[in-house]
Amino acid sequence: MAYNENIKIGDLLNHEEAFAVLQKHLPQFVSEPTFKMASNFTLDQLVALPQVNIPLSTLEAIKNDLAPIGFVAEKTPQTHAAPSSRKNDASLEGKVIIVTGAGSGIGRASAVLMSARRAKLVLVDFNAVTGEETLELVRKNGGEAVFVQADVSRGEDVQNYIQKAIETYGKIDVAFNNAGILQKFQPFHEISEEEFSRVIDVNLKGIFFGMKYALQVMEKQGYGHIINTASTTAIRAEHSLAAYTASKHGVAGLTKAAAIEYVRKGIRINAICPGGVATTLTAAVPQSLQESGYVPEEFPNMRIGRYAEPEELAELVAFMASDGSSYMTGSIIVADGGLTL
Repeated sequence: MAYNENIKIGDLLNHEEAFAVLQKHLPQFVSEPTFKMASNFTLDQLVALPQVNIPLSTLEAIKNDLAPIGFVAEKTPQTHAAPSSRKNDASLEGKVIIVTGAGSGIGRASAVLMSARRAKLVLVDFNAVTGEETLELVRKNGGEAVFVQADVSRGEDVQNYIQKAIETYGKIDVAFNNAGILQKFQPFHEISEEEFSRVIDVNLKGIFFGMKYALQVMEKQGYGHIINTASTTAIRAEHSLAAYTASKHGVAGLTKAAAIEYVRKGIRINAICPGGVATTLTAAVPQSLQESGYVPEEFPNMRIGRYAEPEELAELVAFMASDGSSYMTGSIIVADGGLTL
């Protein structure tokens, strides 16, 4: 097909002729981390960012040179070695692990990896279709799991999947509270009460419920480990994401508070703080910016020059779920490619 304005930068970078056009007009910028990180943006969406500073005349010249090129859009290749699933690794054998947000992204990658390491899983997601897809992936690879559809912001739904774990496996070794949503990019004073409540309900109240009901089981057991997905916005503010930032600061606070309370009861509570990760959430960012009509003055810049793949974060989650992290509790673990340096 011919070039059109909906084609993503990642596809241009992965096409020989298109890449030559970009090098011709943007010889220095094309190799910068910002450009590589914008693989899910269109050229128009990228140019709309103030800090990019590409003249409109240059944009038009690029489009004119791309117009006669025909190509098939391809997935941008990874620029790093994919983590090994280590199928002979039985470090999680016998552990019963709950994974919320298991239908995609970090949750799905973690579920697949931990099942390969012999864990038994309770997969939880609001989206029954993607949740069942993850269940099929786990079982196809010889893993053992059940799926429960749930809205983590509803206490009764959380109690239901906790009960399902006990009914199915008789215990809960690890609860990975990972489900979360992103807010619209917009100035603080324009955030509606409905939007604020939506983000807090899922990202913070959902973590609270997941911790509360897992802790009830773990206290009776006399052991357990809770892993919460926070964000780099748990330790710093993100421009135009005030509600999201507040929710993730809250996750860090809940993690530390619970860690203090349960440290002498055989229960550990930790949180991971990913930076940019190539998931369905981050893929939606360019569209969100376009729909809101608001472009932040600042934009994330991973010093490492790319977003993480979900499988890379899954390696961290699997380690935290293992006995290898036995001396860690109350830890807020940053894995952000240098974003917060």
